[in-house]
Amino acid sequence: MIAQRTLKSITRAVGVGVHSGQMVELTLRPAPADAGITFHRTDLAVPVDIPVTPFAVSDTRMASTISAGGDPGAPKVQTIEHLMSACAGLGLDNLHVDITAEEVPILDGSAASFVFLLQSAGIELQKAPKRFLRVLKPVEIREGEGAALKWARLDPFHGYKLAFEIEFNHPAVDATGRSVAFDFSSGQYKRDIARARTFGFTKDVEMMRARGLGLGGNMDNVIVVDDYRVLNSDGLRYDDEFVKHKILDAIGDLHIAGKPLLASYTAYKSGHALNNKLLRKLLADASAYEVVSFEREDQAPRGFAELAPAW
Repeated sequence: MIAQRTLKSITRAVGVGVHSGQMVELTLRPAPADAGITFHRTDLAVPVDIPVTPFAVSDTRMASTISAGGDPGAPKVQTIEHLMSACAGLGLDNLHVDITAEEVPILDGSAASFVFLLQSAGIELQKAPKRFLRVLKPVEIREGEGAALKWARLDPFHGYKLAFEIEFNHPAVDATGRSVAFDFSSGQYKRDIARARTFGFTKDVEMMRARGLGLGGNMDNVIVVDDYRVLNSDGLRYDDEFVKHKILDAIGDLHIAGKPLLASYTAYKSGHALNNKLLRKLLADASAYEVVSFEREDQAPRGFAELAPAW
């Protein structure tokens, strides 16, 4: 049986929110089978639980934000995508996340720190079958025309693979790879995707901060790009780190579905908003997907039964 996964023990991290600039403590705890991933705002006078679902997403400006009941005015948790990406990369189904502020800490700007935290706590197999969302027919979201066109699409596939293309018309970005494909059957999420950091442009800083965004960003947690080049002294971690971070984000955004996907995801200039719309469109059509589990490992796609090796 391909089993559900949670943590063996509790692990914690302290850091700053990249947009809020607030210090925050994160406590990751095991959760029972079929519980899914739930955030608990423990800093509020009356603690609030926010289960992760596509319909809890209430804001997609620069990050994926969930709120209680999907109400933008309700208690929220911002910037969940990097932690969600790490959970997807390790195949985690069930997790309690206690958080002392409204934004997940950015840590080093990638998913690698979250992978390390989760693996340090240990991954435990549970006595319940892992349930997958198997895509049965193409589902696509397209917005804009011409130079403004962007799209994201899910197609049937016995496994899980993603392909992404970016286009920023910026010399520093154009000098790197603008498209990348990743197949989960490779078992190389940690090596090939997890270390890709978020990035930002100096020309956007004033606009973002006027909107209350990017207040905790610096060169320790963001790739900073001016009009011509990357400003970080240590350069890039991957030759194609920009587009790999977009794949990392997409993996996290799609794990908000609540079950791992069996699908081929392709996207052009997509982002948090389009990814969430794609999930909602999929779930709105009962003929577009089915929920499946695998009693025998040889029935599952290659690589789905193995636990990711420890660091």
